[in-house]
Order: sequence, then structure tokens, then C-alpha cells
Amino acid sequence: MSNHPIVHIEFAAPDQEAAGKFYTDLFGWKIQAFPEFKYYTFETGPDEVGGGINPVSESYPVGTVVFYVGTDDIEATLKKAESLGATTLMEKMEVTGMGWMGMFRDPAGNMIGLWKEVMPQSS
Repeated sequence: MSNHPIVHIEFAAPDQEAAGKFYTDLFGWKIQAFPEFKYYTFETGPDEVGGGINPVSESYPVGTVVFYVGTDDIEATLKKAESLGATTLMEKMEVTGMGWMGMFRDPAGNMIGLWKEVMPQSS
């Protein structure tokens, strides 16, 4: 089996704060707001996949769910996805201090994210 786990899930909400409260009340998820990025994160539990809540936009209409797959080589994964009929939506981009991301649209039209985490520094 390949080492490409789902590492993050995102969806959009017109009111991120209300959506966060809903999921906290319903499932007990831990929500954190990042107003400078207009982004909310959620943690579903220890050692579980978490994610984020995007504001609704043209790129993220209500009903859009994007999952991010871990990869060691975003450029190579995007190239392979394109060879299989995907379209690159975002080339490799740094998320300062956290890692790198990229995005593609699969042949069926779904947005899929790629993620490579910054390796922890050894002491």
C-alpha cells in the first residue's frame, strides 16, 4: 500500500463561526479561528484527521469538500495526476512554517489537495 494518507479535510460555510459551533455542539470537535486567514480549523480527536472551514467563495461554494493527501513530492504527484487526466489548479505553494500544498481537479471534476508537512527539526 502506498504512503498517501488523507491528512486534512476542508469544507465551506457562509458563517464559519456558526458552523464551528454546530460541529462543536454536535461532535465535540475543537475549533480554532484564524481571522487573519479567514479560516477556521477543527480537530476531531487525537490521532484523527482534522481539517478546516473555508469561507464560501467562487472557488469554495457550499457543498464543496476537499480532502488533502499526504505526499513526499508535490511536483511529481501533480505531474502524475496530469498524466492521468487531472488538471493542476495550484502549483506547489509554501504555507510558512507548516509545509507545502498543491491542488488539482481530477477527471471527474473533484478538487483534491496535496500536502507535504515540514519535517520536525531534530535536537
